[in-house]
Amino acid sequence: MRQFLRHPTEMPVELVPRKGAHVPLQRLHDISLGGVACNSTRAFRCGTYIELCIPLLGELARFSGTVAWCRKQVQDFLVGIAFVDEENMFRARMVEQICLIEQYRKQREEAVGHALAPEAVAQEWIAAHAADFAPV
Repeated sequence: MRQFLRHPTEMPVELVPRKGAHVPLQRLHDISLGGVACNSTRAFRCGTYIELCIPLLGELARFSGTVAWCRKQVQDFLVGIAFVDEENMFRARMVEQICLIEQYRKQREEAVGHALAPEAVAQEWIAAHAADFAPV
């Protein structure tokens, strides 16, 4: 049984291992308080220290972790990365909220048939769901 609820997302990410070349612009598969899963064009060994970067969210969206598992898929690999400390877990919680707000914005725009102001949609989501994201 999972310890943390995972939230699907498709945000672009970069994987930067401590040794070797970084893997540019892959897709985040899902995110939770304990870590992330993302697609990768290359495999990683369990225990590999890795930094996950989310360019769309700026320089502060960098998370350190270790590869917890790596599974071969049809066209790529799915890599599970566990966060290494509480600071990374807290920052990931913020990213989790951003991913959920973005998903909500896309759903609302599809429902109304036109673009919506991101700030207004974010405020709407926060009013409805912020209580679900009380500090852990």
